[in-house]
Amino acid sequence: MVDILKYLEQLTPSKVKKKKSDKISKLFPLRRSAGVFIRSRWGVVESTWTATNCCCCLLSDFFQYANKLLLSDHATGLQIKEFARKNAANALSVANMVMGMASILSSLNGHHHAACWLVLIGYLLDLADGAVARRLDACSALGAKLDDFADFTTFGIATSLLLRTSDLLDNVLCMCYVLSVFVRLCFFSSGIPFMYRGLPCIYSSAILASASLLSGGNMTVLRVIAVAMILFMISQNFYPHDKVLESQTWKKVVYAGGVAMVFCSSFPPACVYYLLWSISYILFPTSLWSCKL
Repeated sequence: MVDILKYLEQLTPSKVKKKKSDKISKLFPLRRSAGVFIRSRWGVVESTWTATNCCCCLLSDFFQYANKLLLSDHATGLQIKEFARKNAANALSVANMVMGMASILSSLNGHHHAACWLVLIGYLLDLADGAVARRLDACSALGAKLDDFADFTTFGIATSLLLRTSDLLDNVLCMCYVLSVFVRLCFFSSGIPFMYRGLPCIYSSAILASASLLSGGNMTVLRVIAVAMILFMISQNFYPHDKVLESQTWKKVVYAGGVAMVFCSSFPPACVYYLLWSISYILFPTSLWSCKL
């Protein structure tokens, strides 16, 4: 009995706990795997929540980044669409100016046929830019300035070079034509909605370019036409606003025909189409070409 008591006194609580835990471990062996303890007999799972929390944070950050990326892509797409809407008409005006510069270079290098057709392409672009601006509600001060610069380049400088020769009088006529276009663009505002005062310079240029192609550059014919066009441009006559692409269907068909003629530029009579179109505007401005929407 005394021996039993001495044995119990020698046992500390920690030893008792240790022995107890050793017995439990023998009864229920533990298996450790990736921070998870599994009691094989009882199937009890205890997770160390650190790894799970890390995974949750990573997933949350990933979804937040993906959401921001999608939103930024959507915003960028909207900005691109808005930029395209505001500048579609300006792009047409710039294209018109490029046609004018290309025509100038063609004239200086002796490519008369190309110079005339580039002016006629500018004619089509000029009719389109205003319609596109109004259609997309993108009219602006910048667009108006670009349109004037493009008109002066294509229908002023480029067209006048079709009259250029080594003769002094022809060069004076070139300068007079450029000045008449400049005066027409700067000072001939009618003050009446949808009306022009003086013949719009795009029609005088189309007539000169078409006549030059048909006559093979006959300077006698071109001089007479140029003087007549100068008088028409600085006259006090009123001409209707040419909303060709915003008016009756037949006018849109006429415009489409003009586009088709560009692809037939190698066929000489194709320019007759532009000649008749422009002359009809001079002869029947109100009865045919008034803007009836």
